[in-house]
Amino acid sequence: MITIKSNIGKAKYKQIVNSIEDAIAAGVIKNGDRLPSINAIKEEHALSRDTVLMAFNELKNRGIIQSIVGKGYFVSSEDIHVKQKIFLLFDELNAFKEDLYNSFLEQLGENIHVDIFFHHFNKDIFSKLIYDNIGAYNYYVIMPANLSDTNSVIKNLPSGRVYILDQIHDDLAHYAAIYQNFEDAIYQNLSKVKHLIHKYDKLVLVFPKDKQPIGMLKGFQRFCETYKLPNMVINSAKHITPSRGEVYIIPDDKNLLYIIKPLKSKNLSLAKDVGVISYNDSLLKEIVCGGITTISTDFNSMGQRLAKMILNKEHKQIENPNNLIIRNSL
Repeated sequence: MITIKSNIGKAKYKQIVNSIEDAIAAGVIKNGDRLPSINAIKEEHALSRDTVLMAFNELKNRGIIQSIVGKGYFVSSEDIHVKQKIFLLFDELNAFKEDLYNSFLEQLGENIHVDIFFHHFNKDIFSKLIYDNIGAYNYYVIMPANLSDTNSVIKNLPSGRVYILDQIHDDLAHYAAIYQNFEDAIYQNLSKVKHLIHKYDKLVLVFPKDKQPIGMLKGFQRFCETYKLPNMVINSAKHITPSRGEVYIIPDDKNLLYIIKPLKSKNLSLAKDVGVISYNDSLLKEIVCGGITTISTDFNSMGQRLAKMILNKEHKQIENPNNLIIRNSL
């Protein structure tokens, strides 16, 4: 099954890879079949163990074979056209993350397989997903969200193959990343509309601390301190009744609805009586209530740039910019 030739200008580990690919394509071995052991191939072809292991690791990273402790290596996929596999770990799926994911896949092109996982802001799930997939992928894209001490888990992965997405903490500063600077984004964008905010009596940040980045809170507090503005931070708007003279900064859509829904019943007008600044723009926010002012990053651009970083093997940190779109809610 495995053919090794000398002096043909092709690395011997690559010849092992190609031999196994050819055997799968020809139907000689199929999904679930066991491969010859590393030692058997090594002895038959007078190779080093490292050469055979390198070939098996490449096939394993591409998802073509898998190892079972105590039993050996088995064919796990007959899709030999997959050249790379990427592990993608999101915090959760929403419309914005879906845009990021789709643009990422589109930019990667064919022959690269992406498996997506979700940790749902749970450190135990986060850790298990990473530990269970060490060595199974060519690259690891990880969205740590606001989880603490994630490097204690991530450091078990090969650092040159890890990309951090969206939030980057101090202990992750040595990894390649494409991220948002949440502190500067909220401070700078609120500063652009401080003349509109001054019409209100109080600035309220809706900040579910279990899901939102701490940088957002820090930037909000810095803005309020700089301009001496009365302010308040709340965890949820579910049981809040908006009052005249308040302007709300709302990072998620559920809390946005909690604020907008009671306005009519309280005879309050959006912008005139109560202001709203939302996060992450969408077509719906262009339309609802005459338009909602948003602070938003370009998730399509983030996905495209992430794919280019991986394809070009770039090891750098890139800040994805945010912008302010002023509409009738302020």
